[in-house]
Amino acid sequence: MKEFINEDFLLQNDCARKLYHEHSEGMPIIDYHCHLSPEAIASDRRFDDLGQLWLEGDHYKWRAMRANGIDEKYITGNTTFREKYDRWAETVPFTMRNPLYAWTHLELKRVFGISRILNRTTAPGIWEECTDLLQKPEYSARGLMKKFNVEVICTTDDPVDNLEHHIKLKKSDFGIKVLPAWRPDKAMAVEDPAKFSDYIKILSEASDTEIKGFDSLIAALRKRHQFFADAGCLLSDHGIEQFYSEDCTSTEADSIFRKVTSGTSLSHEEVVKFKSVMLYELAVMDADRGWTQQFHYGAIRNNNSRMLASLGPDTGYDSMGDFTVAKDISRLLDRLTATGKLTKTILYNLNPRDNELIATMIGNFQDGSVPGKMQFGAGWWFLDQETGMINQLNALSLMGLLSRFVGMLTDSRSFISYPRHEYFRRILCNMLGDDIEKGKLPESEMETIGKMVENISYYNAKNYFGF
Repeated sequence: MKEFINEDFLLQNDCARKLYHEHSEGMPIIDYHCHLSPEAIASDRRFDDLGQLWLEGDHYKWRAMRANGIDEKYITGNTTFREKYDRWAETVPFTMRNPLYAWTHLELKRVFGISRILNRTTAPGIWEECTDLLQKPEYSARGLMKKFNVEVICTTDDPVDNLEHHIKLKKSDFGIKVLPAWRPDKAMAVEDPAKFSDYIKILSEASDTEIKGFDSLIAALRKRHQFFADAGCLLSDHGIEQFYSEDCTSTEADSIFRKVTSGTSLSHEEVVKFKSVMLYELAVMDADRGWTQQFHYGAIRNNNSRMLASLGPDTGYDSMGDFTVAKDISRLLDRLTATGKLTKTILYNLNPRDNELIATMIGNFQDGSVPGKMQFGAGWWFLDQETGMINQLNALSLMGLLSRFVGMLTDSRSFISYPRHEYFRRILCNMLGDDIEKGKLPESEMETIGKMVENISYYNAKNYFGF
């Protein structure tokens, strides 16, 4: 019987197999958006056991375990990682057709060389084997990154971060670039006056700037932007519910800023105006620095208020949102274009209904200055699975240029999530191989198609970001 994770996993025809094995399999990994801990990399963190490595912060797995009826104490509670692992092993057979099933077995195979299917029966042996391997030096945080031929990663960092771990890594002989990415979401989060005011105080200290109004807020952020650039930053990222593009003068922005920092709640109109002007100003900073800006939009976060109070954010209680965004995206990008301040941009949607919307929107603002200047980002979060990836690839192919796509990222907090790049590459090659087999693409152009696969797997990102 053929192993589940075999050399032709997801590759369903000869052309797909040729494309993957000859043009994609050996490509280095550029993971330009992730949530790995810079501190864990700088300290070369070691993991005690498989449970800690797998379950410490993976809210994908947590959601599946909850759906399978596992008590929360075995998910985020104070039970041992062995107990949590055992409950995860019980859950895995119920995840068939969820990407977690493929990811789990890809990780077992690629990280530990284990081909067995994880379930209640095999769990003890797999635990022992993996936990023994984790004691070896090559299974540290840095060792795992080297194992997967990682070349560059970009973490996700707040403007107030001192970037000490990035600076330490830059001076080390690690060999893998670990770059910060600017995530200024808290600088525009005016919905909660108390939290926003607390953040402004921290930003003021970090930037050595007395922040009294809107102009000084922008000045403080510009200083931190320069600090990030000096540390090697080349990308920004925004995690937003939706886009904002209302008219807002600097005078209005200053009035709103002073109101919220005095502790007064804002109206919905004021919140939208302030977010609109902040998105524009932050985009101008990126353009002035020549960075790439990323926008991840469309999530409704922290839906379960009881569990938010108990566990905090980013614990598995977020979902797709349903926002009307086309006009606001267009207005924001048009304003930036009109002032010559539209930098390289990647748009990621969380609701698949927006695939064609984004695929056509980016075409409005391509300007010939950079191949693929405007990018339709890879399937994100709930969409980084086979169907989500195929739908994104199809929309981009039909309405733009797939050949200029900058490819996959992990968006992960785990040091063993790099097989997601393999998962994506296999899906890409199978899609193109299927087109060749069906006569939709010419078999005579196999080398050209193979080069396109290489570019999407690696070279496009390397050239686009300037790594």
